Amino acid sequence: MSLELGKVLVVDDEAAIRRLLRNTLQVNDYRVFEAGTVAEALAMAASHLPDVILLDLGLPDGDGLTVIDTVRQRSAVPIIVLSSRTDDSGKVRALDAGADDYVTKPFSVDELLARIRAALRHRMQSQGAQPLFVRGGLTVDLVRRLVTRDGTEVRLSPKEYGILQQLVLHAGKVLTHRHLLREVWQQDSDGDVAYLRVYIRQLRGKLEANPEQPSLIVTEPGVGYRLRSDP
Repeated sequence: MSLELGKVLVVDDEAAIRRLLRNTLQVNDYRVFEAGTVAEALAMAASHLPDVILLDLGLPDGDGLTVIDTVRQRSAVPIIVLSSRTDDSGKVRALDAGADDYVTKPFSVDELLARIRAALRHRMQSQGAQPLFVRGGLTVDLVRRLVTRDGTEVRLSPKEYGILQQLVLHAGKVLTHRHLLREVWQQDSDGDVAYLRVYIRQLRGKLEANPEQPSLIVTEPGVGYRLRSDP
């Protein structure tokens, strides 16, 4: 199973456009959700918490600007407008409303993927996270979701990567069992701590020089885990 690069919400009233974008993004390891109206877009944004929203402004039940306004009241998720409107006033209104980027149709696949990567990178930086984490022989590229150890790619399961991603985003800080279960498994309880330990053990086996004496992923007894950020 390949690692997902992130969750993308595609909002467009044309089924053919949604299908094209879905196929393109899935081939490039993104998980895709779709909406064809303002109402569906707002519901999906709230329930699925996408990493990026691709938004067409011309929707049957309202203007896409309504989506931008509403989402911006509760989230900083990157919004990339995909529109056939070429007038500068439309672009200015979308960007002033809170969109992060504006791509005019038709566009190339490579351009769109590059803009998605840039949006993800900028969001991480705005949150104080570094897109590239390096410590010793471990390198974690949070944008490309690429993990290497001493120059060799390390294949991680989605759950293993989810744990590592949280540790990298909060490198040097102690993450509680509850935090990891909530962020990786969407469980707000301490009931599966033993299950979490299994994944930590597997992760150490892939990343640590000596998994029995870990120097990267440190256990904080009774609390959780910490990724060492010091050299």
